[in-house]
Amino acid sequence: MPEFGGRGFAGFIRANTALGASRLVPGIKIYLACEITPLWQASEEFLQHHGMAPPFWAFAWPGSEALARHITDHPELVRGLRVLDFAAGCGLAALAARRAGAAQVDAAEIDPLAGAAISLNAAENGLAVNVLQGDIVGADCRWDVILCGDVCYEAPMTRHILPWLRRCAAAAVVVIADPGRKYAPDEGELLARYEVPTSLALEDSCSRQVKLFRLLATP
Repeated sequence: MPEFGGRGFAGFIRANTALGASRLVPGIKIYLACEITPLWQASEEFLQHHGMAPPFWAFAWPGSEALARHITDHPELVRGLRVLDFAAGCGLAALAARRAGAAQVDAAEIDPLAGAAISLNAAENGLAVNVLQGDIVGADCRWDVILCGDVCYEAPMTRHILPWLRRCAAAAVVVIADPGRKYAPDEGELLARYEVPTSLALEDSCSRQVKLFRLLATP
C-alpha cells in the first residue's frame, strides 16, 4: 500500500480505493475499499504500524445505507432543513440528505482520512457538504435533523454519545440506524426497517436488518 507522501489524504484515498456506488441508492457514488483495492487487503498490523485508524470511512455500512434509502424515499425529513450526519464515515447519509434538498449538511468525523473521503465523495456527486473535523459531542445543537448510522457498536462510544444525542433530541429529530448492535438503546419511535446486503468480510451474514428509530429526548 502506498504511503501518503506528497499527495496527501485525497491522493491516498484515490490510490487505495475504487469509485463505487451505494447498494441501496446506486445514484450516489463513493470511494470504497473492495476486493481489488490495496486498502481491503491491508492487515491490522500494517494500519497500526502506519498510525492509521481502522478505515471505517472506506465502507458503506448497513446503517448509513438504510439512512440514505430512507431519506431518498422520504425527502420531507430533511428538505430545507439543517442536517448533521454524525460519525459520518464515508458521508453517505450526508450526501443523500443534500441530494434530497437539505438546506445545509454538516458531516462530523474524528478521523481526518474520513473527512477527506467525505469531501471527495461530495465533489464526485456535485454536492455541498461541510466537514466538521473532531469530536463535536457536547456542542450546542444547531441542527434540525441529526442522522446517526451505526454508532452504538461499542460500549465506550455509546456511553460517550448517547447523553448528548438525547439532549439534542429536545431540539432536533435524532434518527439512529441500528443493524442489531449490542449497545443500541431499546427506545424511541420506530420509523422503518430495511434489509441491507452486506459482505461476509465485514459482517457475520450476507444481509442485516436495520431498524431506524427516532431517539427520545432526555426527560
